[in-house]
Formats: sequence, C-alpha cells, structure tokens
Amino acid sequence: MRSYKIRGAFNAMRKQLDRAPDGRDFVCASAGNHAQGVAFACRHFGVQGTIFMPVTTPQQKIMKTRSFGGAQVTIELTGDTFDQSLAAAQAFCADRGAHFLSPFDDEDVIEGQASVAVEMLEQMNQAPDMVVLPVGGGGLSAGMTSYLAEAAPDCALRYVEPSGGASLQAALQAGAPVTLPRIDSFVDGASVARIGARTFARLDHVAPDTVLIAPENRICITMLDLLNVEGLVLEPAGALSLDVLDSLRDQVAGKTVVCVASGGNFDFERLPEVKERAMRFAGTKKYLLLRLPQRPGALRDFLGTLGPEDDIARFEYLKKTARNFGTVLLGIETTNPANFNGLFARLDEAGLAYSDITEDEIMANFVI
Repeated sequence: MRSYKIRGAFNAMRKQLDRAPDGRDFVCASAGNHAQGVAFACRHFGVQGTIFMPVTTPQQKIMKTRSFGGAQVTIELTGDTFDQSLAAAQAFCADRGAHFLSPFDDEDVIEGQASVAVEMLEQMNQAPDMVVLPVGGGGLSAGMTSYLAEAAPDCALRYVEPSGGASLQAALQAGAPVTLPRIDSFVDGASVARIGARTFARLDHVAPDTVLIAPENRICITMLDLLNVEGLVLEPAGALSLDVLDSLRDQVAGKTVVCVASGGNFDFERLPEVKERAMRFAGTKKYLLLRLPQRPGALRDFLGTLGPEDDIARFEYLKKTARNFGTVLLGIETTNPANFNGLFARLDEAGLAYSDITEDEIMANFVI
C-alpha cells in the first residue's frame, strides 16, 4: 500500500465494529491513500464501503483501491478536490445512515496513525533528535506529536505543508481551523483546504516557525532526485519531509533525524508533468511568446540566437493569419539557468520582441 493511512483506517473500523457490530456500512472520502486503507479494511472485516474520490485522482490510486476492496467497495468519483469529495461523502453518509471514516479528523484514526511513532522508537531503540512530518489534514502529525510528547519529549518536531495547501499554517495564524480560499491539488495526498478540528486541537501549540512550506515545483525536483539517485518512488505528498532538508541543514547537522516519507503511490503517467515542474523551478526551462516577422529567413535568424546548450522543446504558431508578424509559443530547455541571460541579450540585439510567460500563471495555463 506504500502509505501509513491504512493504520488509521484499520484501527477506526475495528473500534467502530467493536462498538456497533451490526453497523456494516462505511463511507469515506479520500484522494487515494486513505481510500486504499479503507478498501483493505472493508475486505478484511467483510463490510461494505462506499469511497468518494476526486475526479482528478490519479488512475493508479483508483485501480489500487479497487484491487484492495474488490466487491466490498463502491467507488464514487465526484468533485475536483478532496474537500468537494468530502462534502459529497458526508451528505451520502447522512442520507444512508452509514458510518463515516474520516481520513484524519477522527480520534481512532489519529490513534492509528500514531503507531508510526511507536514503531519508530521501537526500531531505533532511542529517540531521534528531530522528526520531520508531512501535514495534510493532520492525522499523522497530530498522532505522532501527541505520542512523542510523552514518549520522547526532547525530540524536536518540524512540520511540512505544500504551499498550495498550507492549512496548518493558516490555522495557527488565525488561532482556529480556517478554510483556504484556493488550493493546488498537485500534492493530492496533502492538499487539504481545512485542517481537522480534532487534529488542530493537538497541534494548536505548535510554534509557527516549525511549520515549513514546500513549493509544489520544488517537490518535483526532490521526487526526481530520489528516483534517479536513490531509486525511491515517492508521490508528491511522500516527498514533503525530504524536500525541506536543505532549509534545515543548520538545524540537523550532526543529529539523528527521521523524515517520514510515506506515500509511494505514484502514477508514472504523471512523470512528464513532474519533470516539467522541476525544470521550471530550477530555471532550466522557460516559455516565451516571440513576435516573429513573416518574412523569409526570420526563423533562421531566430535559430541563430540560440546557444549551444539551448534546446527548443516546443514551437507553435499561435496566430497563423497575420501578414507581417506572427506570435510563436516557445518552450526552451537548457542546462544552466544562466544561459537564458545570454539568450535574452541576443534576442534583444536581434530586435526580436518576446515575453517570458513562465511565471505568469494565467497566461501559462491558457497557452501551455
């Protein structure tokens, strides 16, 4: 399953069946990993489960959920984000009288996720100096924080959220859980618009400067480095804790540090997107709108401005009916970000008008 989520789902379902043996219908909402844990538990306990997942969930996670649950589960794809699926699941649950299994905002789920800390201490025979935890809805971080506060009070904790779903940071600033107006669903396993009320009750004492933010595109660099260098396959949420190690360099030097890197359910069809995002963050790929004269030799003149390490990854005329000038969408890759300084200087010298739209989110989403 390659995720800690099964711990919370299994523990919560076991306890609920102990309390109400006749309650055999369960409902959950999940972007993938909690869904797989619930599906496994449904088949194990012989109960029925209805699992709501965002339409944007990677196919790999949907297929794994079906394989774990078999005939015991029904999958409902609804909503573009986890929070939309969550609302649909809760409405369905209320209508059917089924038991809702929250992916994080449930005391039994929190308790199950805390078992990661129990096993960590047992296997290490001593407490680490620091533990770096990924944060989505807060189930893992709340459970491990509560357990380590008693079992290893001297262990420092750091929390990592994706920049497009920093719900813990927002809650700490407001003093209570708040709903983010917008989220980036790329880190699908941790992109939650509102941290859980129960999980935040266990995290409301956290110092704001211990909550680190990981940009989505930088996470892609971390994922590729782990894949190419270490041979580790991690989904975006699984790479969160490792992504911030550089920023913690001064704090972790010479210390024993544990990074919880749980979440290896990666759909390799997303690999081109990961590479694209990584190159854009590293500054080795840019998108330009080039105003190219409609005359013989104009394209040759432009090609002459490219450096020896510059490569055209995309070339597309956006306006093909202009008589004098045409707009070209260019995707250019290079080996060193500094190479673009030389390219831009040569374009200026050649009198070619261009716009760098790499960081213009609206324009880039529209034409790229």
